[in-house]
Amino acid sequence: MIDVQRLRVLRAVAEHGSFNRAAAALRLTPSAVSQHVAALERSLGARVVERSTRGATLTRAGHIMVGAAESVAAELTHARREVDRLGTGRTQFTVATFTSGGRLLLPGALARLTAAHPGTVVHVQEAEPEESLSLVRRGAVDAAVAYRFDGPLPGAPGRRAAVDWTALLADPLHMVLPEAHPLAGRRALDIAELAEEPWVLGCLKTEAYLRRYAERAGFTPEVRGTTSDYFFACSLVAAGLGVSLIPSIALASAPPGLRAVPVSPPVPARHIGVAVPRGRGDHPYVTTLVGALRHEATAVRTVVPPGPVT
Repeated sequence: MIDVQRLRVLRAVAEHGSFNRAAAALRLTPSAVSQHVAALERSLGARVVERSTRGATLTRAGHIMVGAAESVAAELTHARREVDRLGTGRTQFTVATFTSGGRLLLPGALARLTAAHPGTVVHVQEAEPEESLSLVRRGAVDAAVAYRFDGPLPGAPGRRAAVDWTALLADPLHMVLPEAHPLAGRRALDIAELAEEPWVLGCLKTEAYLRRYAERAGFTPEVRGTTSDYFFACSLVAAGLGVSLIPSIALASAPPGLRAVPVSPPVPARHIGVAVPRGRGDHPYVTTLVGALRHEATAVRTVVPPGPVT
């Protein structure tokens, strides 16, 4: 029998990258953390952590066990909620979301959820995909509206997903320029054509894409504005500070005076979806929410056509 507390300790080591930081998070001593991990390794007959002066990294066996730890934590959290529901007659349902996706997709979807399941107490928590997917894996939230670019869902490398993912829509990035910009009338733009322009960054993830592309195109973007808020980034573009890469749905509430121009193929895009704990896809509340989100996504697939942003 595998001790649940040892799995909890291993998960903390994986999350924090060292025994000392895991010990601080768990309010244990580093020695106690080390003993829990050693005991788990003895029970498994396999090493789960590689220790070095740089910290602690999971082995392949460790990744498997952390995935199991997340599943166990999610099951225990779900069981606790079900017991609470028996006592109160009310279901607590928590959804994590990133800002721009939540603003367009969640209000209508949550209205459908509460109409189909009266008495449900809904909680909404703002979180970026890395955090929200971690919350789903741990069972801390019932669902997460999240996104990814190319590649797998955000998470620890080598970790099994532990979530079920339903795709909702692709959200292409657009070049956003002041209306008076000489290139604002183009049908599409290659990012390299704006190599000499100053840039406004609206998100760390789009910054990473821009810098990768710029490196391949042989230029270094001159950054004059940095923010994590797309509306603010659009306001800076409208003020003439620079140009920016902005996802389509984030342009729905952009200020006037801008022009959204598609990026020349291959078009970069955020792939938006909803994640739920693995095995929970047939839960009535989850089924209702996922169906409602798919309905809402259909209505916003072409929310920002190329052209003036007004």
